[in-house]
Amino acid sequence: MSVNTMEQVILALDFPSLKMAESFLPNLPELVWVKVGMELYYHQGPQVIYRLKELGYKVFLDLKLHDIPNTVKQATRALVGSGVDMLNFHAFGGRAMLEAAVEGAHQAPGPNPLLIGVTILTSTDQQVLTAELGINRGVSETVLAYAHLVQAAGLDGVVCSAQETKLLKKELGPDLLTVTPGIRLAGANPDDQKRITTPQEAKLNGSDFLVIGRALTQAKDPQATWSQIKAQLITAAKEEVLYGQE
Repeated sequence: MSVNTMEQVILALDFPSLKMAESFLPNLPELVWVKVGMELYYHQGPQVIYRLKELGYKVFLDLKLHDIPNTVKQATRALVGSGVDMLNFHAFGGRAMLEAAVEGAHQAPGPNPLLIGVTILTSTDQQVLTAELGINRGVSETVLAYAHLVQAAGLDGVVCSAQETKLLKKELGPDLLTVTPGIRLAGANPDDQKRITTPQEAKLNGSDFLVIGRALTQAKDPQATWSQIKAQLITAAKEEVLYGQE
């Protein structure tokens, strides 16, 4: 899937109210995609999806569904019916659950959204993976294993760190979509993110979508930060053409 440079940015609307989200959006001209996560969705419910679609945005609903297959199937049918453009699921739920999600999406009326499997959260590092979660293999190896599972189940792509994008594209092919959070400008506060990259690095690594939240929504000057992100993506796109990466 080919994505134009500024269509690659997904703004994470990490606000408690739709009113706050709407008041922020004019700061970012050319924005195409927004992400509605748990905070905003649980505060406002499905109306937030309808309103953002009215405003002309594509909506990534980030609820990371993870339950028994039938529950995920029925939830997917309901959420697809609300008109979302991208929906995600924890790959850790297993192949039967992921396949049930695909089946539920196909049963819903209207066009299917992009279905994305979450691999390892970008707030997770090797210490958490091994000492707390009991997974005794490397982060990249685990991400790759989950990505294989997601692809085998028929989803469109994965959520991963942009640090892993090159590996996934090499092993699973360029058509696997990669949605990459943990994007920060150089020197910025990483917050609770651990596997981070700059926008330029993410694009050069092959990320299809860059999810950016607090780096923009909590910036002192969101418009200036947006301009920096845009400049990095344009520079990376020129480098891709120059070195034959496209």
